[in-house]
Amino acid sequence: MTPTPSPDLGGRTVLVTGAGAGLGAALAFAAGRAGAEVILLGRTVRKLESVHDRIVDVGGPQPAILPLDLEGATPDDYSDIANRIDEQCGRLDALIHNAAITGPLTPLEQYPPLEWMRVMQVNLNAPAFLTQACIPLLRKAPAPRLLFIGDQRVQAYWGAYGVAKAGLDALATMLEQELTGSRPIRVETYYPAPMRTDMRVQNFPGALPEEAGPVEPIAAELVARLVD
Repeated sequence: MTPTPSPDLGGRTVLVTGAGAGLGAALAFAAGRAGAEVILLGRTVRKLESVHDRIVDVGGPQPAILPLDLEGATPDDYSDIANRIDEQCGRLDALIHNAAITGPLTPLEQYPPLEWMRVMQVNLNAPAFLTQACIPLLRKAPAPRLLFIGDQRVQAYWGAYGVAKAGLDALATMLEQELTGSRPIRVETYYPAPMRTDMRVQNFPGALPEEAGPVEPIAAELVARLVD
């Protein structure tokens, strides 16, 4: 992959979900290094603090840490997040929906219903309700972006993960049509190539390391899209 020039995100506020590890951590770091004030949302404070420190170490603006387990989040939680961002930043320039869980890979006939609801909550309900809460903040920005990390793996045995990702595509298409007008919000879904992440190791334990690339070039390309 050709190196992507680092954009200038100075003065912009970027919220990244699932920012504690994998692609989310790489996205947050790339955005912070480019000058954005990054809001790190995730469920493990220790991991968020590590990303926070890496951004500060390279001279990026002080990130904000928002611990939240999307599995148990409620609409009130999303409203609280939007209110905190409004109070501290006044607007939101970009919202990157990266957080996801896989759940069991099994035939639908054997799929545990509680696991189905858990995966759908994190992978589809959370992006929908967080977006709903943040739309007013995005409309305050001069060139707001709404970015979904997609996956076209809609095939046998991928259960709730595959259905949720298909639903995420539909959600993005709907929002792209709705968020137009005098203060439009640009909506985009990005489908990354296979990446070397813990999630991939968990789901493909027998895969060779060279079959997936590092997350950093993908994160750089995605962050560059926030200004093009």
